[in-house]
Amino acid sequence: MGLPRANRLKHREDFSRVHQKGRRFKADHLTLRLVQRVAMNQDAAKGVSPENGTSVSAGVSLPTRIGISISVKVDKRAVVRNRMRRQIQAIFRQFLPRLCPNLDLLIVAHPQAVQCDYFQFLQELEQLLVDAEVLNGDPGGCVL
Repeated sequence: MGLPRANRLKHREDFSRVHQKGRRFKADHLTLRLVQRVAMNQDAAKGVSPENGTSVSAGVSLPTRIGISISVKVDKRAVVRNRMRRQIQAIFRQFLPRLCPNLDLLIVAHPQAVQCDYFQFLQELEQLLVDAEVLNGDPGGCVL
């Protein structure tokens, strides 16, 4: 079972935006890139300027979306890449309640990640999320 639909980064444009504009945190086997999402109110999305001059709805909390990128350079066999992706998704299912809202996260696997098992991924992802200050999900405590 993968991540819930609301928590998946799906579109190529979203992956590109996070990859180009996101802050980067590196570890031995994985790289985390993250970018803050902005919640637009319906008038601003339609192109109508709001009365008070703000385009961001205060207090609107969007779900954190997660994308996983594992290149053919990591391993040519799709079976191996898919197993790594499923392990990373399982770890993020555990972390979802503790993650700050309004974020897009992208996990990129390095070629050395083939040697990792579930617990190594768990430790490395937890350390990356702590370094990025997005773990322990208090929206007031997220620094971006």
